[in-house]
Amino acid sequence: MGAGHDHGHAHHGPTSGTAAAAYLGRLRIALSITLTVMVVEIVGGVLADSLALIADAAHMATDAVGLGMALLAIHFANRPPSGNRTFGYARAEILAALANCLLLLGVGGYVLYEAIQRFMTPVGTEGGLTVVFGAIGLVANMISLTLLMRGQKESLNVRGAFLEVAADALGSLAVIISATVILLTGWEAADPIASLVIGLMIVPRTVKLLRETLDVLLEAAPKNVDMAEVRAHILALPGVEDVHDLHAWTITSGMPVLSAHVVVGSDTLDSIGHEKMLHELQGCIGDHFDVEHCTFQLEPVGHAEHEAKLCH
Repeated sequence: MGAGHDHGHAHHGPTSGTAAAAYLGRLRIALSITLTVMVVEIVGGVLADSLALIADAAHMATDAVGLGMALLAIHFANRPPSGNRTFGYARAEILAALANCLLLLGVGGYVLYEAIQRFMTPVGTEGGLTVVFGAIGLVANMISLTLLMRGQKESLNVRGAFLEVAADALGSLAVIISATVILLTGWEAADPIASLVIGLMIVPRTVKLLRETLDVLLEAAPKNVDMAEVRAHILALPGVEDVHDLHAWTITSGMPVLSAHVVVGSDTLDSIGHEKMLHELQGCIGDHFDVEHCTFQLEPVGHAEHEAKLCH
C-alpha cells in the first residue's frame, strides 16, 4: 500500500444480514395467513357464487407468490460473501422488491380492467355469504399488516410485501362494502366502483416503490444522504484540500456505502499521520450521516492528475 493510498472503513449499525431479515418470522406468518384466507375465499366464492370473492382469492394468490419471493430473497441475502460476490447476495432483496412491484402493477392493472368490464356486465353475488367471507379476509389481513408495519419502514422488500397485504385488505374491504350495498339496495354497480378504488390505491403506491427500487439498482445516492453536504463536511476538516471520486449508493435496504478520494496536505499528513486523518474522516461521516460502510483513499496534492494520466 503506497504512502498516498491508505484506506479506511467505518461501520455503523448492524453489519450482518439485511433490514428484512429481522422480520423473517413475521413474513412467514403473513404468508401463512394469506394462503389460509385464499383457500377460505375460494370456498366462499363457490358457496356464494361470488366472482368478487374468487377474484380476491386470485389476488391473494399473487400476493402469496410475492411474499414467498420476499422470504426467498432474505434467504439468499443472508448467505455469506465470497471471493466473487464480496457483498454476498444482499442485492437479491432489491431484485425481489422489483419483482413484487411488477407483480403489483399487474394485479392493479387487472383490477382496473375488471372494474371496467363489470360496469358493462354486472356480476350478481349472494350478499350475506360474501360479507361473512370478506370479513374473515379483512380481519386476517389486518393481522398481517400489523406484523409488517414496522418492517416496511426499514426494508424495500418488506415494504413490497406490506403493500401486497394492504392490497389484500383493500380487496376484502371492497368486497364487504360492495356486497353490503348490493344486499341492501340491489345496486350492482357498487362492485366495479369498489374495484376501481382498489386499483387506484394500488398503482400509485407501487409506482413509488418501483422508483425507489430502481434508484437502488441504478446506484443513486441514498435519499437521506445529501452529497453536497457530505462534500462540504469533508472539505471542512483541517488539512483537507479537495475531494473527488465521491460516491454513495445502497447495496440493499439498511446497507448504504460511501467511497471518496480525499486530497490532504503533506504537512497535515506528516503532523497527525494517516490513521488519525482517517479517524477524522470516519467520525465526520459517521456523526452526521447514516452510512453503513465508508471507504476513503488519502492522496497527496497532485496525485489526482497522476491517476488521470494512468486512465488514458
